[in-house]
Amino acid sequence: MAKPLTKITIDNLQSGPARREIPDGKAHGLYFVIHPTGAKSWAVRYRFNGKPRKLTIGPYPDISLAQAREKAAKAKGKLADKIDPGAEQQAEKAATKAKARQPSNSVEKVIEDFIALYAKPNTRDWRETERLLAEFAEAWKGRPLADIGKSDIHRVLDAIVARGSPVTANRKFAQLRKMCRWAVSRGIIERSPVEGIDPPSAEKSRDRVLDTNELRLIWLAAGDLGFPFGPIVKLLILTGQRRSEVGGMEWSELDFEKGLWTIPAARSKNRLQHVLPLPPQAEEIIKGLPRFSGSKFVFSPGDTAPSGFSRAKTRIDGIITTLNGAKPTAPWVLHDIRRSVAAGLAALGVNLPVTEKLLNHISGSFAGIVGVYQRYNFADEMRVAIDRWSQHIGTVVSGKITANVISLHGGRP
Repeated sequence: MAKPLTKITIDNLQSGPARREIPDGKAHGLYFVIHPTGAKSWAVRYRFNGKPRKLTIGPYPDISLAQAREKAAKAKGKLADKIDPGAEQQAEKAATKAKARQPSNSVEKVIEDFIALYAKPNTRDWRETERLLAEFAEAWKGRPLADIGKSDIHRVLDAIVARGSPVTANRKFAQLRKMCRWAVSRGIIERSPVEGIDPPSAEKSRDRVLDTNELRLIWLAAGDLGFPFGPIVKLLILTGQRRSEVGGMEWSELDFEKGLWTIPAARSKNRLQHVLPLPPQAEEIIKGLPRFSGSKFVFSPGDTAPSGFSRAKTRIDGIITTLNGAKPTAPWVLHDIRRSVAAGLAALGVNLPVTEKLLNHISGSFAGIVGVYQRYNFADEMRVAIDRWSQHIGTVVSGKITANVISLHGGRP
């Protein structure tokens, strides 16, 4: 007679060259299944109308031993009522698949619902999510999400990588995976087609710090870029804030009398309000911008913040190549500016806690228990530091010092 299974027993069972089924001595008909691949699952074997049948319960450890026994007991209860639990399960799966293939569950409709029901209520950058998923909606237009397979996904991702955008392919893949998991949780599809697919490209953590000459070229290129991205890039350099925070700046956040920019918690990445002193150079740029009637945004005439940073970055690179005597600069991204501001502040002798306050970081000096009890706002120190940085940028841009006089990797001016 089989012994009752225990968690320790099943956790220690190892896979072999052949599929194995180990009976549970406590729940008659329940078997623990070990596949050659190492996957583990549960199944119930029984007879219906005199014929042997099998009911697949699900994978382990998603379904625990106790849960498997409970499901096995329910299956036996159905047998007592003259119901074949395996046939009933197959009918439910067929109904789910039929539902998934309804027009209301087309790829573009599921994406639309995902944005409306999940992304908008839960994320600030839902428009970016919508943009990243748009290529899948276009490629699979009219097709049920349930019909999308791994080959369809690879075909789209391979095309993105082939056009020279491996990182973009990773971002789009990540959003597709999230959307498919949401669809599974809503019962729209039975299983995610992304399951088992790796990100299309390997990524290295970025540590690119722009030197002073590179910052000078970016600043000059931004001057030729025009509104809105030209002044946005200049403010990225002067303030070190995030692209979304600068691009989404609202007039109501600015206090020119006090020289402050207050980024509300709803717009900051760490969900904390950030009060940033504005250096005179930044104020001058903002005051010189056009104001659009009916728009709350500094950099947009409409009811949404500007988009199209990728195209703007491509234009900046082209201008830099021209300014640099047909020599392109090394690869960089807009977020490198923020990292370079942090390095530049350190090079100017600004203490790390002040830099972290300026950049609205809650890790590092203000992580954990320190962040709970540290309530000093460093307002005066931040003002001195941001003004020093602004003056330094002005000196660099004017050409009064040569590139790399200050190494942004360390050292003092």
